[in-house]
Amino acid sequence: MVPNPDIHLIPAKLSALRPTQMTVGYREVTAKRDHWKTLGAKARREAIASHWFPAVLGPEDCHYIVDHHHLGLALLEEGVKEVQVMVLKDLSWLDNLIFWRMMEHNQWVHPFGADGSRYEYKHLPKSVTEMTDDPYRSLAGELRRVGGYAKDATPFSEFLWADFLRPRIPQNKIAKNFAKALDQAKALSHTSDARYLPGWSGVITQS
Repeated sequence: MVPNPDIHLIPAKLSALRPTQMTVGYREVTAKRDHWKTLGAKARREAIASHWFPAVLGPEDCHYIVDHHHLGLALLEEGVKEVQVMVLKDLSWLDNLIFWRMMEHNQWVHPFGADGSRYEYKHLPKSVTEMTDDPYRSLAGELRRVGGYAKDATPFSEFLWADFLRPRIPQNKIAKNFAKALDQAKALSHTSDARYLPGWSGVITQS
């Protein structure tokens, strides 16, 4: 892929990139690791060159990635040390309060834990390896892949679906029988209760 000359790409240590979310669906991380293992040396180089990590330069010159968290964790666990970062905005000159206010305004941060609760920004992980697993994010990601809802450009849309599923499907059901939990999630995804969510593909019946 040939980058647009207006895009600012820089090499960066993957371990130094700062996440803007607290959790991942580790099932998705595993799938990306499995795919990486199937690639030869040339394909791996091409994948790294074409998968840029969009980031905002923040205070103390830290790069805060706003996408590809699952890929970043998968690559780091597979031993990849350096990637390319696409700098979306330089906000390094702002103080912390205004920086995070701008990050939230642009929907570049999602400070919610695996319990669905919101946390202060200081609790965000310092590295992608510190993100925790949210089984409901795994379920929401798989739900999209099987047609439960459509891919949508809404930031953090999978997390919104995860929060919808959280009170409706017991976590131990996801752990014990993921396939059955997925079937239940797919049935729930087409109900009118989910119509507020991005990518909803159900039908509202007239009474």
